[in-house]
Amino acid sequence: MTDIESRIDTSRPHTARIWNYWTGGKDNYPVDREAGDQIRALHPGIGDYAKADRLFLGRAVRYLAEQEGIRQFLDVGTGLPSADNTHEVAQRVAPDARVVYVDNDPLVLAHARALLVGTPEGRTDYLDADLRDVDTILTAAEKTLDLSQPVALMLLGVVIFVEDDEESYAIVRRLMDALAPGSHLVLSHTVTHPDMPDVDAAVAFWNEHGTPKLTQRTPAAVARYFDGLELLEPGVVSCSAWRPEQPTPDVAMYAGVGRK
Repeated sequence: MTDIESRIDTSRPHTARIWNYWTGGKDNYPVDREAGDQIRALHPGIGDYAKADRLFLGRAVRYLAEQEGIRQFLDVGTGLPSADNTHEVAQRVAPDARVVYVDNDPLVLAHARALLVGTPEGRTDYLDADLRDVDTILTAAEKTLDLSQPVALMLLGVVIFVEDDEESYAIVRRLMDALAPGSHLVLSHTVTHPDMPDVDAAVAFWNEHGTPKLTQRTPAAVARYFDGLELLEPGVVSCSAWRPEQPTPDVAMYAGVGRK
């Protein structure tokens, strides 16, 4: 058994594997499917959130590569590989795009090493680190990315795992401060919203039974991550409403893209 395999806990449901289950993936265990079904019973639309967040990732990366000329992506909180991962979308537009993935989940890392292979012209790298390890992330990223040139910092559904508000804002600021002008922040976050009370019940169930625990924030609190950046239209909205190809219902996962 490898060191990575020894760190995989199949006795408790894990958010990355449940997310994988909801999006139709196969990299999950019975405990994850059971918890995923229980959460979906509390909030039937939860699977749509996972899919909407994934589609937002694709639209944001494609926009940045096509319209903003971004050729470097730092994707923290990668999650399990799925269709249209960051490097696939970016390198479809620009084969020379460089992507660094960061995650602290051993199952994610095991699959990332096997599946996330980029184009010959570009580069793809992987880092075993926690979002809080800002210095480690930046130092290791510099082996693949040129931080003196614009970078897209991808934080999709990951700052929800930092419970303290000020700590979470400080982490995002430190990462963005290290990036060159012209860099972008792409962030999504589960929200608490009076129009979606069943989301709170689903989150409460997850925090009682799953790992790691997650924190909801209001849409206004999510918008604060973009303080000091030029927030691109349409602002911080349901991720399904960020420049969709066709109108889709709102979900309690809010997102935005900001330019430094």
